[in-house]
Amino acid sequence: MKRVYNFNPGPATLPLEVLQEAQAEFLNFDNSGMSIIEISHRSAPYEKVHNQAKADILELMGLGDDYEVLFIQGGASLQFAMIPMNFASKEKPGSYVLSGTFSSNAYKEAKNLGVGEIAASTKDENFRRVPRQDELNINPNAAYLHVCYNNTIYGTEFHYVPEVNVPLFADMSSDMLSRPVDFKKFSLIYAGVQKNLGPAGVVIVVARKSFIEKSPETLPTMLRYDTFYKKNSLYNTPPAFSIYIVGKVAAWIKNCGGLKEMARRNSIKAKLLYDAIDNSNGFYRGHAEKNSRSFMNVTFRLPSEDLEKKFVAEALEKNLSGVKGHRSVGGMRASIYNAMPIEGAEALADFMNQFRKNNSGSDNNADKSTE
Repeated sequence: MKRVYNFNPGPATLPLEVLQEAQAEFLNFDNSGMSIIEISHRSAPYEKVHNQAKADILELMGLGDDYEVLFIQGGASLQFAMIPMNFASKEKPGSYVLSGTFSSNAYKEAKNLGVGEIAASTKDENFRRVPRQDELNINPNAAYLHVCYNNTIYGTEFHYVPEVNVPLFADMSSDMLSRPVDFKKFSLIYAGVQKNLGPAGVVIVVARKSFIEKSPETLPTMLRYDTFYKKNSLYNTPPAFSIYIVGKVAAWIKNCGGLKEMARRNSIKAKLLYDAIDNSNGFYRGHAEKNSRSFMNVTFRLPSEDLEKKFVAEALEKNLSGVKGHRSVGGMRASIYNAMPIEGAEALADFMNQFRKNNSGSDNNADKSTE
């Protein structure tokens, strides 16, 4: 069986143990004689999967009965619109920190609804860092402050929880459950699971019950958070297979040692790759400023676009897949989510070091034409 090290940003790598377990029970789930994708979402076997996934997520986050887990379709992109529709108004607008593409898209939806404003932005710096606490200019009458905690495209990440006097909302699509965070400081968190927790098809929303127990009655049914809250995310047929895998990944994280162990592993992987960048004497140049570097997505450039194309091709020959960067940044991007083993990061770091030696001629003569 051929398995590459999958550095794609999403859909992304999943724990091999989870894939094997799902494979083993795919045709006969829980002795039902049916696949998980065939059984009724109203059945007891599926209900057990659904509720256990919710319980494990809350346990990993250290949250109690005052929080609820919702499973919603439409990707994080639908959340960009649902949040201002449910919570913001012209009198109490949503306040947004712009730190990359997805936070900008979230703000755009609120702006289009006439209920969004900018609290801080690093767009003029090509999103090389996240805004600092002292740069946050939050309207005291704001309905919430929205941040994107990890910026997949630019390779930046918040390493602090903003101190605010308004409800704090976060898009954690690409670093959800990757490290301990004081999740109690957030009123609402959402995450498209296809980056760090499962296959595409479902968004996890974790929110204070007091925020989602009542939505504006003027909204369409499927755009109201209270629809999902009151019906345990079973108002309509849920994306059962995606939720099933999310539950297995959450259980896998628990069995590995929880978020502290994920953080330990992720820090080792990130250090391997950032050391390869920092010790390259300019051959590799990271996009993100050091104090904003992501532990999930490592972005960097090479001396020329021709070398970047060669890097991608030769990496794939070494079974290192998905390292090409996003067009907004160019260069390379290695996504090292929870499921990426340390051995994968070691293999990529070794390849980076060898590629530099083979292509720089001399470390002191790196062509910096792409800066």
